[in-house]
Amino acid sequence: MAMSERTEAAFVRTLAAIAAALAFAGVVYALLEAAQPDAGLVSFTFLLVLPAALCAFVAYVADPWKTRSRRAYLLVPVQVLAAVIAVSIFILREGTICIVLLSPLWLLSGMAGTALTYKLRRRVEDGRTYCTTLLLVPLLAMQVEPLVTWPTDSAVVTRSVVVAASPDRLWPLLRGIPDVRPGEGRWNLSQDVLGIPRPVGAQMVGEGVGATRLANWGPQIRFREKITDWRPGRAIAWTFHFDDVRGWAFTDRHLMPDSHYLKVRDGGYRLDPLPGSRTRVTLHTRYEATTPVNLYTRLWGELFLGDVQDNLLALVRHRAER
Repeated sequence: MAMSERTEAAFVRTLAAIAAALAFAGVVYALLEAAQPDAGLVSFTFLLVLPAALCAFVAYVADPWKTRSRRAYLLVPVQVLAAVIAVSIFILREGTICIVLLSPLWLLSGMAGTALTYKLRRRVEDGRTYCTTLLLVPLLAMQVEPLVTWPTDSAVVTRSVVVAASPDRLWPLLRGIPDVRPGEGRWNLSQDVLGIPRPVGAQMVGEGVGATRLANWGPQIRFREKITDWRPGRAIAWTFHFDDVRGWAFTDRHLMPDSHYLKVRDGGYRLDPLPGSRTRVTLHTRYEATTPVNLYTRLWGELFLGDVQDNLLALVRHRAER
């Protein structure tokens, strides 16, 4: 077979293999959603095993002559991921955040799968058996995973800002700003690009420990903050209570603040007086993650919650200094 014919055949086989891989991924997606609707996709199978197996399958099918370069094999995950993203957006209607979180893991896992297949390709005697085995691995992983208990890790995200105002002037703002206007706060990647909600307003009901701050973060997104520490001019802290998380699904149904794999627990402000009638305002938020990739989750938690905190602190500073 001439080189041009091989190239054309490889292209056709790649497209066919990607289509088959997407169909298989759709089956696994449906099975995981049905079996574990609260956490099925945040699983070792879907995040790591499935992309490695699918990319290895596509790479092997696309190279029946076993002559393609290592670079061509490592590009397969990029092609598969592009197809997955297209299907996720236009057919599954997944949110931007879910796709952003998924992409690095699928890319790296896929590269691991194709690199292994590149190394083993000349040792494989029965291609059909090899491809069948690749597709069986995610299905077997789905059966084993419910028997595994993933660790729960707690993390704290902290941001601070220096404000040209006294603690007494800042204290009323920490109790709640009921009328956040469009454009207030600070531009950030998480809220302005990826779509995490922005605060619309917050109102304190009661005084002291045991009081409740009612938070409004946009259409159908409401939650309560139960006050656990109340020191006027010094500190305020609370526990989060998400009585109805359905509204968060409008942003991303897999990014719930009180789910099986993610729980945003508590937070608070601290005021530290500085010379020159200035104050350092520190905001912290604690959350727990129960996933097979807690370290990876922590990196995103630092970005997402850090952006949210930077926006809140910018809002407080703007109101206090105007």
